[in-house]
Amino acid sequence: MYRIKILPQAQKDLDRLQGKIFNAAKDEIVRLANNPRPYGALKLTNEDGYRVRIGSYRLLYRIDDKAKEVFIYRLKHRKEAYR
Repeated sequence: MYRIKILPQAQKDLDRLQGKIFNAAKDEIVRLANNPRPYGALKLTNEDGYRVRIGSYRLLYRIDDKAKEVFIYRLKHRKEAYR
């Protein structure tokens, strides 16, 4: 099991979500504790980390395998996620 750490900016992003998207994001975050590299997760090319698709949103995170931690640093709409 990995520990999940949600960084302050990601928490702000989560606080702005509502309804189905919020619930889907919450469920995906819980699943990352068991498998930080699920099917469909892509390694980012221009920065360190991974991304998971949640509808039209992207959950961006980094993994520390030694400490068994997942750091979630952004949750943005796909238009804004990679800027």
